[in-house]
Amino acid sequence: MGIQQNIQASPKVEKIWSRDFILVCIANFFIFLGFQMTLPTLPLFVKELGGSDQAIGLIVGSFTFSALIFRPYAGQLLETKGRKFVYMLGLGIFVVSIGSFAFIASIGFLVAMRMVQGIGFGFSTTATGTIATDLIPQKRRGEGLGYFGLSGNLALALGPSLGLALVGKISFAMLFLICAVCGLVAFLLATKVRYKQVEQSPNRAATVRFDFFEKTAIQPSILLFFITFTFGGIASFLPLYATEKSIAGIEWYFLIYALFLMLSRTFAGRIYDQKGHLYIFLPGTVLIFIAMLLLSWLPNTGVLLFAAALYGLGFGSVQPALQAWAVDNAPAHRKGMANATFFSSFDFGVGIGAILFGQLAYMFHYGVIYATAAGSVMISILLYIYLYMKARR
Repeated sequence: MGIQQNIQASPKVEKIWSRDFILVCIANFFIFLGFQMTLPTLPLFVKELGGSDQAIGLIVGSFTFSALIFRPYAGQLLETKGRKFVYMLGLGIFVVSIGSFAFIASIGFLVAMRMVQGIGFGFSTTATGTIATDLIPQKRRGEGLGYFGLSGNLALALGPSLGLALVGKISFAMLFLICAVCGLVAFLLATKVRYKQVEQSPNRAATVRFDFFEKTAIQPSILLFFITFTFGGIASFLPLYATEKSIAGIEWYFLIYALFLMLSRTFAGRIYDQKGHLYIFLPGTVLIFIAMLLLSWLPNTGVLLFAAALYGLGFGSVQPALQAWAVDNAPAHRKGMANATFFSSFDFGVGIGAILFGQLAYMFHYGVIYATAAGSVMISILLYIYLYMKARR
């Protein structure tokens, strides 16, 4: 579709909510629940092990870069070995790695196992995004991916708050074992899904070709990078930032963020399908930009929660629209690689952000993180306008 709008209409409304789509959504909920419970608690665990802000950035970055490196392999295997093989392999690695956190007593070993976890997460999320794409009717892809994203958003609504609540009552070891059980539930549900056969291209060589990206997904993936750059600062340092400023309600931040994220999923995908990404991307990124500015200021709990609502609405609108854009123009035998390209950009943004923000927190203070993140969102907005005007010309 490129940067221009693609308005599609069909007199027949095709079904989204099939048995297998529901199973994939539920499995996706549990894998993300296990992951999200560690999101705000892992930095606290690092502090307990004696780690610094730089160590927190390194641990977050090692996870995301590991996922980034292995996503192209996942994309290739999705087209050659099939969806089920990649999905089950990724879920299995994820369960073992996150369960191992319960027995870790050193920063070095934690970094190593976070890298293993990144491999599992990269394989499983690339696979499940592709499986969902297979199951959603093409003319309702934006809407369907929005609904699919709700499963991860619901986990986001519950996971961080649940993790923070549990870590005050149980040990970190028990928390990580509970997270592993969530991954195991996802694994068991995934065995019940009826997977579509890999659709081969007429040119078999094109199908088995290995590369690191799908060229039709490059534009939305680059835009996503500058947006998810902000996520590294929120996931890694917001609980510490709120504590430093003596601001209560950090557990409510994640809940409010997730609720508004889910709200956006109910309408944003439909707008994308009917009008195209212009009507989603610019309003959504402006909301994210404002949220970052508010966090860089952060005078009280009210501003914290308002920023959560804006960020949830913005990110929840933009992310599924960009994903639908990334896979829409990819050939049928390259949907897996298109998803791998898209999620690799997601990982790269989070990883670079976490490492850079760790350095900024060490050199300056936490507020600088979110001012820098606002600048990254502005780059994405300006780049989108440039690409749109170039396509118009």
